[in-house]
Amino acid sequence: MLPAPLPRPEPISNAEYRARREALMSQLPADSAVLLPGAGMVTRSRDSDYPFRQNSDLHYLTGFAEPDALLLLLPGRSEGESVLFCQDRDPSLEAWNGIRLGAEGVVREHGVDQSFENAERDERLEALLDGRTGLYLMLGDAEAMALADDIRGRLASRARRGARPPQRYIDLAPLLHEMRLIKSEGELALMRHAARISAMAHRRAMLAARPGLAEYHLQAELEHEFRWHGSSGPAYASIVGGGANACVLHYIENNAPLRDGELVLIDAGAEFDLYAGDITRTFPVAGRFSDAQRDLYEVVLTAQQQAVAAVRPGVTLAELHEGVVRDLTAGLIRLGLLAGDIEARIEDESYKRFYLHSTSHWLGLDVHDVGDYRTEGKPRPLVPGMVLTVEPGLYVPDAEDIAQPYRGIGIRIEDDVVVTAEGHEVLTDGVPKQVAEIEALMVNE
Repeated sequence: MLPAPLPRPEPISNAEYRARREALMSQLPADSAVLLPGAGMVTRSRDSDYPFRQNSDLHYLTGFAEPDALLLLLPGRSEGESVLFCQDRDPSLEAWNGIRLGAEGVVREHGVDQSFENAERDERLEALLDGRTGLYLMLGDAEAMALADDIRGRLASRARRGARPPQRYIDLAPLLHEMRLIKSEGELALMRHAARISAMAHRRAMLAARPGLAEYHLQAELEHEFRWHGSSGPAYASIVGGGANACVLHYIENNAPLRDGELVLIDAGAEFDLYAGDITRTFPVAGRFSDAQRDLYEVVLTAQQQAVAAVRPGVTLAELHEGVVRDLTAGLIRLGLLAGDIEARIEDESYKRFYLHSTSHWLGLDVHDVGDYRTEGKPRPLVPGMVLTVEPGLYVPDAEDIAQPYRGIGIRIEDDVVVTAEGHEVLTDGVPKQVAEIEALMVNE
């Protein structure tokens, strides 16, 4: 019998989206404007498109899920400060691709002040931006820059008749991405749900694993569980790496056989209402760790648990990483994969042969979410509402100078952690990571 799908959490309310827009505008000069295009459809091949996913920034401010949208924020405008352009209503196209909300539906369903269809966009934009001296946009977004240049040029061509084009562009990212870095309770509810789905998928993969299957069989188990519980699918390309494939950090081919005596590393997470889960677990294909696998795994697990325990307000990601490096280096020396003094091996960075990446990244609407890691030239302290991953790993090359039992072993353990006023909350503790728990689940379940 299939399990009952998880109940869905409450979506973000229109009131919260409005509050976000107002909070952003409160930081802007009165004569400024925000120009923020949404995502468009992307062709996969010929007349087949990739599944649509909204631009994370536009979603954060509106919750609007249709392609080819454009958001304008106009502080102090008496007719309405938020204007959202949307696809034109077109019954012939809607018969093929689904109903479009249209301008009236956008105002009704999403609570923006005004909406216009894209057929009116060029003409309306000139009038709306005339007299706005500063234009906030994503300076790295080629579409936004091209649109802004076009509007500015058209207004400049009418300057003798009194038109006043924007005088300067200002990067929107620092303001908006600082807001996105601190999650609201509504966002955390969605992230807990994404994490729970992700954890259930990892448990399912552990139960399904056995020699003779291929990596893609476990990918299928993961992604079935994602969709079964209402996720839109993976938050990023699922990594299922058996044996030495686990040493390739972004391995996504997922087409090799799973062999007895080897480990398999799975890095995969569900996306729910555009919020990402992100879990990595490493476990034996046949359900039992060898002595060498267990020894190496325990080094990573100890470092990961120590780092998770250290998450609290005031700590920095740099400090978490430094602790992980020390723990991993000590373990590598203990196992004979490095020799000498811990401080010396950290100083000469020889540990980087086995540990190539950082310990943490922000998590949210993007799996590597936005927000600066440094402020005023220093690592930024954690504050409540931040969500981060903790994901140390060890990746042992298949090289002649490595002891045979350790060659070609890749191990990573990753959890999603919320910073709270009291310390932290682990969102992804629904999937085991202790050796005994993994073996009990896989062998005895």
